Amino acid sequence: MSVILEDRLRDLSRWKPDGCSIAKALDIVGTRSAILILREAMYGTTRFDAFAERVGVTDAAAAAALRKLTAAGLLRKQPYQEEGKRTRHEYVLTDMGRDVLPVVLGLWQWGDKYLQDGIPPLQRVTDATGEPVQLELRSASGSEVPLEGVQVRVNPDYLAQRRSARSR
Repeated sequence: MSVILEDRLRDLSRWKPDGCSIAKALDIVGTRSAILILREAMYGTTRFDAFAERVGVTDAAAAAALRKLTAAGLLRKQPYQEEGKRTRHEYVLTDMGRDVLPVVLGLWQWGDKYLQDGIPPLQRVTDATGEPVQLELRSASGSEVPLEGVQVRVNPDYLAQRRSARSR
């Protein structure tokens, strides 16, 4: 069971996944610290010390991950000051950061299904009805799509952009 590769993509020996969006995404969020910091940001954590403590990493590891996520645009630093103390920064999700959260939720859903012994510790439910929430593949019109119903094709706009860049 796999996706359907269109035309010239069918022969895997004839092309390389150059410019792969998955590889680019993993360059940013592909560490345990990065994913768990995003989990914590989803839960509402904003302060450096809380990230380090809740993720269970050293201050240096938390600082490196927060720097990388901020530089990539997933988190934004925002100043705050407690009375009588110096100005510090907290970290909040940007639109780009919120858009990656389905990846975090997908890992959570997968972990619940395959890695928990029995009943998972937390549930994802809608606030309005309490119904379980799950991620699925859906078409733009809202129809559920099984993996074997997904077709992968070369993006003609990408090819045109590459041709245009080469001709300059």
